[in-house]
Amino acid sequence: MIEKLQNDSLALLKKLISISSFSKEEDKTADVIEQFLQERQIKTHRKLNNIWAYNLHFDPKKPTVLLNSHHDTVKPNSGYTRDPYDAAVEEGKLYGLGSNDAGGCLVSLIATFLYFYAQQDLSYNICLATTAEEEISGNDGLECVLPDLGELDFAIVGEPTQMNLAIAERGLLVLDCTVHGKAGHAAREEGDNAIYKALTDIEWFRNYRFSKVSEVFGPLKMSVTIINAGSQHNVVPATCTFTVDVRVTDAYTNEEVLKIIRTNVGCDVKPRSIRLKPSSIDKGHPIVQSGLALGRTTYGSPTTSDQALLSISSVKLGPGDSGRSHMADEYIFTEEINEGILLYIEMLKPVINGK
Repeated sequence: MIEKLQNDSLALLKKLISISSFSKEEDKTADVIEQFLQERQIKTHRKLNNIWAYNLHFDPKKPTVLLNSHHDTVKPNSGYTRDPYDAAVEEGKLYGLGSNDAGGCLVSLIATFLYFYAQQDLSYNICLATTAEEEISGNDGLECVLPDLGELDFAIVGEPTQMNLAIAERGLLVLDCTVHGKAGHAAREEGDNAIYKALTDIEWFRNYRFSKVSEVFGPLKMSVTIINAGSQHNVVPATCTFTVDVRVTDAYTNEEVLKIIRTNVGCDVKPRSIRLKPSSIDKGHPIVQSGLALGRTTYGSPTTSDQALLSISSVKLGPGDSGRSHMADEYIFTEEINEGILLYIEMLKPVINGK
């Protein structure tokens, strides 16, 4: 059975690579995934370009594990020397746009879902969700279907991690800050210079240290990255705006960080979004312990994924190498996919009582 799952996964990934699936344009790859599951007599659900399904013997009394990965891609960069849609295998490498990020993870999770699909003795339900718009953190991907998936206990998010376990992921806050002064003529020392007022707040962002420090990431980081003020040399500016990039650790929620910032600065602080939350899973969680027992390692991920949209315990885990994501002539080793399927299954077996 495993060999067939591996062969079918490779064939599916080749087909997905051959189809353009930029974020917001994933309808054709959604069709392929939907057809692939339906051909195996699996009832599917669809919302926009998101496809999901449940194990055959779903029991509402049992907790549910989410298996999630995405089927959208970035656009190929100018460095490509190969056709990004030619899913060719050479020297054990499957080339093509989205092969590594996150096609290998996606088809490996689908194979894992198929392995457990018809088993009757599971202590967990399984929800497979193949979703859109991950590469742009869009609203019409995982976020839009989460209310439809039902209550979830924990999640495996498929991203290339060399099958090691990212047990925490930074959240992201982008803050637009506005300081208000009063315009005046520079020569007559009129007005209230908004730039000077902004310096106090900028210095606070530079020097403030949050009291709680993440065991995985260390201290939370804030960086002022953009500043704008003034219209001409002889006018004292009435406003100064600046942007702050805040990388939130699992020691805080985005809301907690925003409250602390607003308490300490005088400028108006407007977050562009608080959606991209820090996420983590306890090292003692059974899925983490199962991975460690199989010789995998744990780490904190500096990159953001759909994991940031989940409020449940989650681990980021998948075949492939994050360093290859978005690179020219992207590829994944076929053996990485084969290994990924085996490891996903072996990690889940002791957790969900599969055979």
